[in-house]
Amino acid sequence: MIERIDSLRAEAEQAIAAAESAAALEELRVKYLGRKAELPNLLRGVAQLAPEARGTVGRAANQARQALEGMIEARAGELEAGELDTRLAADRVDVTLPGEPPQPIGRLHVLTAT
Repeated sequence: MIERIDSLRAEAEQAIAAAESAAALEELRVKYLGRKAELPNLLRGVAQLAPEARGTVGRAANQARQALEGMIEARAGELEAGELDTRLAADRVDVTLPGEPPQPIGRLHVLTAT
């Protein structure tokens, strides 16, 4: 079981490092750490193991889960910073242009208005 945990961790680490967007990263989070993912199911199945194997398998699964959560958070920060940079570069504002909508200059004289 520890071999399966290690292989899941290695597979998830490669996929997280290769994620190109925040949406893809969220899909990976659900795939590897979601409710129906294999790693949390392995953690739930630790209770059925022999007492001498519970500690090592549970520890390995928890370490893998924590490592993956940390990697996902770090990668999410990197992706958000990159996406923010691209949005800021695309949303440049020319402050020399008139405002929207253009404001009318002047107004009617009081006597003309009445």
